[in-house]
Amino acid sequence: MRRLSCLLGLCGVLSVMPAYAAPVPHTVQAVASFTVLADVVAHVGGTHVHVTSLVPPDGDPHEFEPSPDDARQLRQADIVFMSGEGLESWFGRLAHAAGYHGTPVIVSNGISIYTPPGLQQAETDPHVWNSVPNVIIWTNNIRDALIAIDPADADSFRASAAAYVTQLQALDRDIRARIATIPADRRRILTSHDAFGYFGRTYGLTFMAPQGLSTETEASAGDIAALIRQIRQTGVTTYFMENATDPRMVQQVARATGTRPGGELYAEALSPAGGPAPDYITMMRHNTDLMVAAMQGTH
Repeated sequence: MRRLSCLLGLCGVLSVMPAYAAPVPHTVQAVASFTVLADVVAHVGGTHVHVTSLVPPDGDPHEFEPSPDDARQLRQADIVFMSGEGLESWFGRLAHAAGYHGTPVIVSNGISIYTPPGLQQAETDPHVWNSVPNVIIWTNNIRDALIAIDPADADSFRASAAAYVTQLQALDRDIRARIATIPADRRRILTSHDAFGYFGRTYGLTFMAPQGLSTETEASAGDIAALIRQIRQTGVTTYFMENATDPRMVQQVARATGTRPGGELYAEALSPAGGPAPDYITMMRHNTDLMVAAMQGTH
């Protein structure tokens, strides 16, 4: 072998060449702020991305209290995804504690933001994912961010994103068809807090809630009294609790109005894997099924 290599002009080279090793595929370590977003990142990233959600299943992304383990996850992340629009008010504290100086990807960039009418001051609704077309925008933003950090797997990210968008488009059509079966004057829903504004704007429903856009806010006695009057006037018969919020306030309104429970909606957190809403698409179908049954009076 040595004589042959010298004849080829490589004498002395083979002895210093390192043994060949195949490149080890790199899995992108991604952190997402909460479970709904983590699920979408996982669909786009596929096998090339490992995703960790900071807020756990059934967790409230408004009142989340980060732990030292969350700080460690943030320090080790290759890329960080946030929804934005004021949802993750705790992120600045976590970044400071973790010594994180990166720039998170704000996946809601490009979405037409909703501001509920009637508020004393303009307040942006952060719950953008409760409209499926907005999650299509999320998906494209996530795809582009992953391609930027891992261009070698760009084709895979494009294919995964395109396949997921096809599923989302089918979901959107299904929800519109289901809601279309409900007379317009019956499209009213009572929930724990004001998390479904984008769903209402996209699909033509009116949502009422004793609590505002964030579960960190407290509804006043006057707010609750006004809501009770509104429910009595509109004839809403069913109320919904949410998996990640305190049910006591909506139960108080229900007792005063005689409305009956319609089940548990998943507004801003997925269920654990064995629950009724382990991923975004299943969550949206679950919520739509419960709402339609309530509005039809069959629940």
